[in-house]
Parts: sequence; C-alpha cells; structure tokens
Amino acid sequence: MQQKIDGLLVPKLRFPEFLDAGEWEEKKLLEVCDVNPSNEELPEFFIYIDLESVVAGKLMYKKKICKKDAPSRAQRLLKNGDVIYQVVRPYQRNNFLFNFDDRNNYVASTGYAQLRSFGVSEFLYQLIHTDTFVNKVIAKCTGSNYPAINSSDLAEINVVIPLYSEQQKIADCLSSISDRITLESQKLDTLKAHKKGLMQQLFPAEGETMPKLRFPEFGESWEKSTLDRLIDFQSGYAFQSEYFSEQGEKLLTPKNFTKNGYADFNKRNTKYTVEDFDPKYVCKEGDLLLLLTDLTPSCELLGKPLLLIKSDGDVLLNQRIVQIISKGSIKIGFLFYFFLTESFHKRITDTATGSTVRHSSNKIISSTEIYFPLEREQQKIADCLSSLDELIAAQAQAIDTLKTHKKGLMQQLFPSVEEVKG
Repeated sequence: MQQKIDGLLVPKLRFPEFLDAGEWEEKKLLEVCDVNPSNEELPEFFIYIDLESVVAGKLMYKKKICKKDAPSRAQRLLKNGDVIYQVVRPYQRNNFLFNFDDRNNYVASTGYAQLRSFGVSEFLYQLIHTDTFVNKVIAKCTGSNYPAINSSDLAEINVVIPLYSEQQKIADCLSSISDRITLESQKLDTLKAHKKGLMQQLFPAEGETMPKLRFPEFGESWEKSTLDRLIDFQSGYAFQSEYFSEQGEKLLTPKNFTKNGYADFNKRNTKYTVEDFDPKYVCKEGDLLLLLTDLTPSCELLGKPLLLIKSDGDVLLNQRIVQIISKGSIKIGFLFYFFLTESFHKRITDTATGSTVRHSSNKIISSTEIYFPLEREQQKIADCLSSLDELIAAQAQAIDTLKTHKKGLMQQLFPSVEEVKG
C-alpha cells in the first residue's frame, strides 16, 4: 500500500487498486468545484448558517428565520453535497459538508464560500482541511484581527486530485474515521452529562439540607457550616516577569485552569521562573487550588478549583490563586467537587467585583455555606465522581488518538505539491 515516485504527484500512501493509476492531476479549485454557484431566489423561510453556527464540522444549532428579517449576508442557498468554507479566519477550519433531508431550506452567510464539487463532495471536504490547502489559503489572506480570503482568490488556489474512483475510496476511508470520532464524542458528551446530573443529586440543591441521592449505607444528617470553620488559605505570590524563563520552577497561573478542574500545562500557557521563593508556595500532588481572578469576559473560570495530579509535578503558587487547606473535618476530594457545583460557581460570580476583570476573595469563600456529611460519605462521593472523571479522561484521550491518526493518514493520502516540486 506504500508508494512514492520521485517527481510525480502521488500520495505517500495509496490503496492497492490504485498503485498503477498514475499521477494525480493539479488543478485550480475552480476546476474542481463550482465556487459560489448562482442561486435561486431565497425561500420565504430558512435555517440561517452564520459564522458562529459551525464548529469543527458540526452545525451547532438551527435558527429558522424569515426572508424579510434575514441579514444581507444570507445569500448561499445550499443543496445536499455542498461544502461551505469559512473565508474569515480560515485557520479555524470551521467548515461544513451540507447533507440534510429534513425539508428545511438552508442558507449560509457570505462569510463562507459555497463549493459544489464536480467530483466526490466528501473528498473535497477532506481536501480543504489538509495542511497544504489551509496554508495556501492563509498565505492569501488579508487583514490582521480577522484575516480573510475573497472567493476569487480562493478559486485560484491549486489543488491535486485523483480520478473519481480513488476520490471515493479516500473519502470513504476518512469518513469512516470521522464517523468513529463523532460516535466517541457522543459517548464523551453522555459521560459528561451523566456526571453533571449525578453532581446535582449528590450535593444538596439550593434551599435543601440533604442531597436527593445517597449511597444506601449512609443515613446520617448532613452538617451545615461556613467554610471558614473548615479550611485555611495559602495565597499565591506575585512572581516577577523578569525572572520568567523557559526552564526553572513551573508556575501555576490562571491560564492553567480549566472548566473540568484539572490543570492544563501545554507549551503555550506554561511559565517557569528562576526567582527565589518561599517553600510555602510549593504545591504538590493532591493539593486543591481556587482561582480568584478571571480574565475572560464570561467569568466561566472564576472560582473554579484545580486539583493537582501526579503528572502535573510540583508547581509554584502564583498570585490570584489560593491553596485550600482542610482543617481536618472535611476531605479535599469532597471540597473539590463542591467547588465544581453550579451553586458554588453562581455564588462566586454573583458576588464578584470589578468591571473588565472580575475578582473574588478569601472573604467570600470563607463566608460560603456548605452542607457536608461524615468523612466516610464524603470519601464515597469523591471516589464515585473521581472514577467518572477517569472514564471521561480516558474517553477524551481515545478521541485525541483517533484525531491524531486521522491527521497522520491525511498527510499520507494527499500528495503535497510543495514536496514534489521542492
């Protein structure tokens, strides 16, 4: 199945029945598909697809509007098999292969180019997501904040394509992987929804003193307290930017917080320092942190907890973050999930101060009321939700593996003109 012919337009990886099929043909995009085909008059009612509607190949919502109320950008009347290509910030790759049979009409914004393939639509859809094609598009974009390419420039971009039968074979192969990714993503969403529903039942609802769901071995009443009786704080230190480095001690900053409560240390958001520090700012596996400042407009991370795990290693506690230290009668694991509840997040956001940047404080945290059971039940709740987190993490990793596999396969199933000519 492996074939590489020097100087010829062929992919590195080819299905056996096409090993002797010869070169792929280089063409302009406009020779491969009809770019912005002429449309009939818009129907009176239709589903409007704007630039916010599509994320990673999925139509996130459907909004039906009347023609007279439609924005002027509503111009691309879609037919099954059409591909809409995001011409504004195309590096996001929020494109869509249209294929609905629900008797609705669909109209896309002129923020997309409408591509009607002369060959296999699914092949065209995969082709426009290759790094080679996207890089060519980006090179022709204008604008800094919202880089965009006009449709006429897009139509002139060179692509390479095989005969129809090989297009179909590649499309079927990649579609099967995409379908598997979609299926596994749905499983992940189901797990997340199950966890959310479980948390709503394992912790008392607002105005209630007991949860709706309890493990059968527990029957004791839950105790009410304010957090100041149960926890102490260690506030972070304002490490100086002049000591930031590509090596040294790893810093925990607001950028490492996530909605799920576990740290994200990637190459873009991880900072290191060579500054001297007090050992009290060292955080280790099992430590619980809270974010008291959120730089995002939505405040979705304000008051969110972070539980350090083994793979995070030791980190230094930076400013705007506090470490939560139990005084003994409440488990850190139980507190972690309490801090993830919607009721706690609502209290933090409702009491936040500041206009552009929103803040909470140790005082607000301390005065928060909590109902909690005996330690054995706390541990049981934490263990239950932790096991779900492990399933969610494993499912997310499986999806990432599939996506990496698909990306690598695409790099081999499509020839690169630059590699051949270089």
